[in-house]
Amino acid sequence: MTEYANLIHLPKPPSIAAWSSTVGKKEGDGPLGKCFDAVEPDSRLGQQTWEQAESELQKRTIRLLLEKSGCKPQDLACLFAGDLINQCTSSTFAIRGSDIPYLGLFGACSTFAEGLLLAASMVSGMDLPRCAVLTSSHFSSAERQFRFPLSYGGQRTPNAQWTCTAAGAALLTPAAKPPYVRGFCIGRIRDAGITDASNMGAAMAPAAADTIARYLSATRTSPADYDAIVTGDLGIVGSRLLVQLMEQNGYDIRSVHRDCGVMMFDPARQDTHAGGSGCGCSASIICGYFLPRLQCGEMWNVLYAATGALLSPIICQQGESIPGICHAVHLSHETGKER
Repeated sequence: MTEYANLIHLPKPPSIAAWSSTVGKKEGDGPLGKCFDAVEPDSRLGQQTWEQAESELQKRTIRLLLEKSGCKPQDLACLFAGDLINQCTSSTFAIRGSDIPYLGLFGACSTFAEGLLLAASMVSGMDLPRCAVLTSSHFSSAERQFRFPLSYGGQRTPNAQWTCTAAGAALLTPAAKPPYVRGFCIGRIRDAGITDASNMGAAMAPAAADTIARYLSATRTSPADYDAIVTGDLGIVGSRLLVQLMEQNGYDIRSVHRDCGVMMFDPARQDTHAGGSGCGCSASIICGYFLPRLQCGEMWNVLYAATGALLSPIICQQGESIPGICHAVHLSHETGKER
């Protein structure tokens, strides 16, 4: 692997051989509803608690991935999985009993990109035959952990985002067909001093600007070289701030920037304030919307820059600010060796 400025080019870009996405009813009613593999009408998914419901969401999504790929659990060399709940319990209990080698991850909303870059490294650098990535979030489990139980009826501020009930999974294999993971840029923690846990978009935007600018500079590419520069999930507030920060870095990304938090819901019809968020938001949209377009050649190059607010409820209550992180992954219709 070639590394500079935290940028890693993969000498053998792996394929994303299969993917799956599952969302809740509110997400299914949004503009991208038809893109997802499954829309669950029951937010409890037949379970007794919200945390059990999120684990079930992951179970159904990884089961769907295996069905679509024709693989069995024992065919996976490793599964990178994560969520927002303390100690990644949703992922742990979803994978319990499957006998799949498991590595739990926490990167907040950046977890799916973190999983993709780790799985791609394992397949490309260690010649593992199949590695999978799985992340999820659930509105009700996240609200209970980070804000207030829903029964409190707490008011949400205008800059707050709606944690998506959603999950996404992807299977990486040695290069066979598009889409491919060409490379990635590991994020650096950036802290803008924001202490409002409802203003996560603004807290994460500096990290997104830092990673995207470093990637473009290191690759000597411009925003015009990509069909889309996709962030997840800055929402409406954070997206506006990102555009301004990128302009300060000398890049105009207005024409190609897409944010999964903005894409998930229709602000005119759905009361989600500043848009969507959560580990499952960008995971489900990457798998449901972008990967199919990269596969067929409708898109050729996508820079997926997933952002995470690395906050803890306890630390926020102690008055600490919210660190942000952003990992970028280059998704492409080609390996880069064709030209």
